[in-house]
Amino acid sequence: MDFDVIVIGAGAAGLFFAGLAAQKGMKVLVLDHREKIGEKIRISGGGRCNFTNIYSQPSNFLSQNPHFAKSALARFTPDDFLKLVRKYGIPYHEKKMGQMFCDHSAQDIIDMLFALCPEQYVTFQLGQPVQAVQRQEDKFTLTTADQHISCPRLVIATGGLSIPKIGATGFGYDVARQFGLNVITTRPALVPLTFDDEMARICRELSGLSVEAKVMLGTIAFQEGLLFSHRGLTGPSILQISSYWQEGMDITVNLAPQEQLDKWLQEAQKSKGKQDIHTVLSAVMPQRLAAQICNVTGQTGRISELSKKSLATLSTLGNAWQLHPIGTEGYKKAEVTLGGVDTHELSSKDMQAKRCPGLYFIGEVVDVTGHLGGHNFQWAWASAHAAATHMSV
Repeated sequence: MDFDVIVIGAGAAGLFFAGLAAQKGMKVLVLDHREKIGEKIRISGGGRCNFTNIYSQPSNFLSQNPHFAKSALARFTPDDFLKLVRKYGIPYHEKKMGQMFCDHSAQDIIDMLFALCPEQYVTFQLGQPVQAVQRQEDKFTLTTADQHISCPRLVIATGGLSIPKIGATGFGYDVARQFGLNVITTRPALVPLTFDDEMARICRELSGLSVEAKVMLGTIAFQEGLLFSHRGLTGPSILQISSYWQEGMDITVNLAPQEQLDKWLQEAQKSKGKQDIHTVLSAVMPQRLAAQICNVTGQTGRISELSKKSLATLSTLGNAWQLHPIGTEGYKKAEVTLGGVDTHELSSKDMQAKRCPGLYFIGEVVDVTGHLGGHNFQWAWASAHAAATHMSV
């Protein structure tokens, strides 16, 4: 069979591109080394798929070239995807801060994307690892275990390195390098942070405890949930800051962002003088956490007996705890991969490689990484739309 375009990768970006190209009457072949389509969609959002964020905008994305994503994001917005979701009758809800989830299951989104791919236009070959990609004149030839397939256009939608247990590989980066494109160094993003020595012990002892926290790295700050685990710190605020963190950097954690603890403790010293400091702190944070802060600072006894210096030490730890992560939990726990195909190599209009006509990169394989909360799916939809819109039969 002759194909107008071949897509490698049956995830969010690849499936959406195939559906949009099919609507234009294009013959599309979708290849994937996995046996199932949309595996990352399936496990996302706790199985309910946080498929977009209604407040998604360019400032929610990291890239070496921060202006690159603006064009695609402007041409296909969260409202555009919501219209499609409503058209297919998928019930959904906003969880918080613009995060849109399926009411029932992530499978609803997978089924919708598959429905966009009529079999007369879209052919799926799953469980078909691509062994080689070659370009001769104006065609790409792909080699699998049992066939050679040629087409004039090739779309790479293979995702990043995160979550290798569901099949993530660096295949897309290898293809980019093969055709002379620069690849920005990758690292895990939206990933838990790890610690050593004393902080590691504290995390283990507080494992399972969740608090609202403000986590800062320089001028960058996120205020959401923070979760202590046996391995370190996780939760939305930590995952968000991890995309900006690099080895050697410190982070600052405010464990009681609702209170200015220095003033609050001074008032408490006057009004609750007979109470133990642990009991006083427990009014603004969980008891287990209050006990740890008292233990770390060595402060015990009635609050009326504590000096101004002691109160200042407690307030500093509570509102501005300086922590030194030693690393992350790596790609196995990372929700996305930071870095990827250098956007300077691509056209922001259609995602096509400037120095290799007919070769396109969409989705997570590109050096565009969103914040937590549906932004990365929105980039998948927007980049796929950009590529499909400007491609003709």
